[in-house]
Amino acid sequence: MAKKVEIELGGRKLSMETGWMAKLADGAATVRYGDTVVLVTAVASRKIKEDADYLPLFVDYREKTYAAGKIPGGFFKREGRPSEKEVLTARLIDRPLRPLFPLGFRNEVQIMAVVLSADAENDPDILAVIGGSAALALSDIPMVRPVGAVRVGRQNGKFIFNPTHAQVEEGELDLVVAGTKDGVNMVDGRARQISEEVIQESLLFGHQAVKQIIDGIEQLVGTAGKEKRTVELFQVDEEIKRRVAEFVKGRITEVVSLPDKRQREELGNTMVEETLAEFAEIYPDKETEIKAALDEIEKEEVRRRIIEEGKRVDGRVRSEIRPISCQVGILPRTHGSAIFSRGQTQSLVVTTLGTAHDEQILDELKGESSKTFMLHYNFPPFSVGEIRPVRGPGRREIGHGALAERALRPVLPSSEKFPYTIRIVSDILESNGSSSMATVCGASLCLMDAGVPIKAPVAGLAIGLVREGERAVLLTDIAGMEDYFGDMDFKISGTREGITALQMDIKGEGVTPEILKEAFAQAKTARLTILDKMEEVIREPRPQISPLAPHIIVIRVPLDKVGTVIGPGGKTIRGIIEKTGAEIDIDDEGEITISAPDEESARKAVKMIESLTADVEVGKMYLGKVKKITDFGAFVEILPKQEGLVHISQLADYHVKRVEDELKVGEEILVKVMDIDPQGKIRLSRKAAAREKQHQKNGEG
Repeated sequence: MAKKVEIELGGRKLSMETGWMAKLADGAATVRYGDTVVLVTAVASRKIKEDADYLPLFVDYREKTYAAGKIPGGFFKREGRPSEKEVLTARLIDRPLRPLFPLGFRNEVQIMAVVLSADAENDPDILAVIGGSAALALSDIPMVRPVGAVRVGRQNGKFIFNPTHAQVEEGELDLVVAGTKDGVNMVDGRARQISEEVIQESLLFGHQAVKQIIDGIEQLVGTAGKEKRTVELFQVDEEIKRRVAEFVKGRITEVVSLPDKRQREELGNTMVEETLAEFAEIYPDKETEIKAALDEIEKEEVRRRIIEEGKRVDGRVRSEIRPISCQVGILPRTHGSAIFSRGQTQSLVVTTLGTAHDEQILDELKGESSKTFMLHYNFPPFSVGEIRPVRGPGRREIGHGALAERALRPVLPSSEKFPYTIRIVSDILESNGSSSMATVCGASLCLMDAGVPIKAPVAGLAIGLVREGERAVLLTDIAGMEDYFGDMDFKISGTREGITALQMDIKGEGVTPEILKEAFAQAKTARLTILDKMEEVIREPRPQISPLAPHIIVIRVPLDKVGTVIGPGGKTIRGIIEKTGAEIDIDDEGEITISAPDEESARKAVKMIESLTADVEVGKMYLGKVKKITDFGAFVEILPKQEGLVHISQLADYHVKRVEDELKVGEEILVKVMDIDPQGKIRLSRKAAAREKQHQKNGEG
């Protein structure tokens, strides 16, 4: 029997229902907000995955085009590989749920979210997170406790629950907040240079809705939830762990004390091999447990040194940033380039400027749109000294690229000010933690190197946390091992004025407002230090874009002149393109975008268009062409398709008997516009133009 719960959220109803769709799944929930409906299911295997050394959780999110009344494009006319939006939403579902499975749970779990209806106002991603939590809570799959999720927007100084797409675009904040009743455990979003204090307020505001949503999930579980199954949890045998700890005593401290990642890994691998060889006969077929024991021992030692001795893996104090070096303009044929290094993390970032033809067209459930700014992040295996096949970007690469893109978008110039399509590519050359934040710093540098007039440079870093009981230590600019063994990865990017993007993941049930406040303060201090280092290399955008980039000029013409520019069958505009080599785009509002390989060609095209669309001005001189001669004067074309009459009396200071004695058809002469009558007839004077030119010459003399 179907069960349903409704709650009021942001002035609209959020409903959660179960028991009528996907009843053979271990758990299923249908979540609706407005006319957006998402079905989420959860299924877990009955047996532990023996070879897994992690929680094998698989999350898929798919948007059915029928949800928005559309038929897929392409030859096959069906949904294909996941879009970037679908990948990012799958990660959004995974991140708050993964930490809340029991420690040692190694059964395979699959969560599938399917958008069934989309109203083009309410984003399905929040409903998918809520549905994933509800499906797991309703199922017999073990889970510590449910989570809730909400999107927080801000307009005119006021926070909004679950803003519509339009409100997000118009507002200054787009923040997804997820967590348990005890605290926030996942944050993801962007802001328009908002202060740390306002961001913290938004997290507290969002957490109120999170708790309200969890109440609704618990109410639904109370009427339709299943009893949780008993499962086998992976645990390291205490005797094995004790004996392994005795064997590596002293060695483990030596390993975690090495500041160089490569040396630490080499010594660590040697220690693992020697440990496996030592216990091969004593504990046959226990290689997985021995490795897990070593991992736990290493984790405990890293955390003990931080908590008790204040010693980090690479010897830094808790608020210290790794050594930074920056360079710009390093590649000769690119439009902008930079290398940003922080410790053993290094990003090569390149900016390419394109025209309107380079825009990315997005066909999403909310409608079709274009994208003029793209940031692509690549993580090749050599960056961590590994060998693996390279088969396109994975979910992590798409996620890190999207985070860096969000961080930079608020400082980009408007399309009116800078009508270019911008693509940034970050290739990670070395990685030992926070490569996405190195991408943000490098991208700021290479944008300025390319001459993009950004509002301010952006820097980013990650804050970590090690928490044992009542003791909590925040770590600035965490390295890879501190991320792996720590309790939090809190990435924050921004300018000197405020935050532009943030992403937080917690390995647990959430953090307190006090910890968040300290983390924001620590991150701000570090961010300003990083910006100082970056500004030593380049302080502001170069005054001109790269000469290798296309030159784009935007002009606007009256709507009644658009047809003149295009010409019959496009003949006129094709002629301009052929003569100048420029690309020309005209929109319905009369805005003309001219892009050419060099400035001279672009200016030539502008001049030709302006001559087609200009209005004749009384008192102005023009170099015109004689089109027709009559007994009483000559008709002269002074602008394309605009002719005036030079009466025979206005040809010269002396008496002219015959016009043919002075002029020939096709001849170019200088004339002055004397008058335009109500019928639009133009009266010209060659005599007045000659006098004015002589006066100008005498004046210059």
